[in-house]
Order: sequence, then C-alpha cells, then structure tokens
Amino acid sequence: MGEAGWSPTKPCENASAVACRVLAVTGLVEHILGHVSARTGPDGLLVRGRGPAERGLAFTVVDDVRQVSLDGTGTVPSGWKTPSELPIHTEIMRSRPEVTAVVHAHPPAVVAASVADLPWLPLTGAYDIPAARLAHDGIPVWPRSALIRRRDLAEEMTATLGDRPVVVLRGHGLVAVGTGDPAHAVAEAVTRAVAVDSLARTMLAVTATGAPLRPVPDEDIDELPDLGPAFTVTSMWRHLTTRAEHEGPGTPLRA
Repeated sequence: MGEAGWSPTKPCENASAVACRVLAVTGLVEHILGHVSARTGPDGLLVRGRGPAERGLAFTVVDDVRQVSLDGTGTVPSGWKTPSELPIHTEIMRSRPEVTAVVHAHPPAVVAASVADLPWLPLTGAYDIPAARLAHDGIPVWPRSALIRRRDLAEEMTATLGDRPVVVLRGHGLVAVGTGDPAHAVAEAVTRAVAVDSLARTMLAVTATGAPLRPVPDEDIDELPDLGPAFTVTSMWRHLTTRAEHEGPGTPLRA
C-alpha cells in the first residue's frame, strides 16, 4: 500500500480502465471524450490519457492509464498525452485531499437538462434512491461551458463543486468524485455519475409531457433507507462491469 493507504498498483489501473468502458457502455460518454483518474498519493494520480492509436473509451486498455504528478508530469510512453482537461482532476485533488477518484463524463441527457436550465430536484424516491438523495442534498451547477484546460477555470469549477460529490457543467457534462480506497472510489464516482444521468433522463421525460417538475416531499425522502456502499456501489459496480464485459467490444484489458 502507498502513502496514507493509497495503492498505485494494478487494481487502480484496472478499475480506471474498466470505468472508461462502463462510461461508454452506459452512454455517459461518446467516442473519445471523457476521462477517469485515481489518486496514487498526495501528489500523484493515475489518469486515462490518449495514446498514438486512440480508439475511444469503449476500447480503453490498461496501457491507456498512466501515472503523472498533479502538475501533469511523469514518465510516460512516447505519444501518450494527458487529457487536455487534466486540471479538472488535479485541482479537485489539490482542494479536497479526501478525494481519491474523479470522473468527467458527457452524458447527453445531463447536457440537455443543463442547457434547458432545469432544476435538479428529487423527482423520484424509491425508484432511484441514490439519485433522490443526491438531488435532495443539492447538485451544484457550474454555469460556464468552457473547456477546463487551465487551473483558474478548474479552481472556479472546484469552488462550485464545494464539498458535494457531483457537479454539473452547463452545456458540457458532469464531474463526480469518490473517496477512500482508490479502486472503490472509482466505482463510487462512476455510480454517482450514473445516478445523475438517470435523474436527467427522468427530468427530460417529464418536461416532454408538459408537466411541471415537482420534488418528492421531504417526508418521503426521510423514508428512503441508507442502502450503504455494499449495495449502491459494490453491487452496482459489479453489474456495470459485467455489462461492459458482455456489451462492450471484447478487447482484452491488458495486452
């Protein structure tokens, strides 16, 4: 194990690569856009970058995931580059030491709902408890649609995220974070992104009928149990990774 309990070894590389495939299979990313990172220590992270033979997130392999510093430097293969929006990951990790994984995705439903300025309300309860709780506790929206290539923009976005687990980027997508063991944190961040996407699709479906968006009453939210990470993360992650294995392109994770 690394410093402070972090492990920069194969489980994190595998989780990051599989997470990219999950994002593709679930439609949270399209083509070659989107990335996942896992902290390896106070000043380092594993991140999915682009190599000279980029094939898109659905075809991500472990070799696409490399370790770099929070400044983006590291010993990497020729032609491999960090994502242009690496500051999304590094500024969150600088600002919030407890964060050990960051996911940036572009779910089309989230983009559409954000452009429409729909309010992120807990529209459903027991149907999707993680989404209901995220919305009830507040999903912040960064109002800019800029490509976050600079630290100052990432600092703005991180300030909007605050201490929340997800932030919507208007007209752009979302960022979700996870904490604890990095391999688990990757799964946690992805499942949070899936929950926000589910909420966005419900929002769009309701507004398409012309009906108003009405939040679930607080007393009903109070009746929703805390399902715990064994269900909301571990079981869900097992399902999502199985989907990626059976619905994805079948490319071996390691050469």
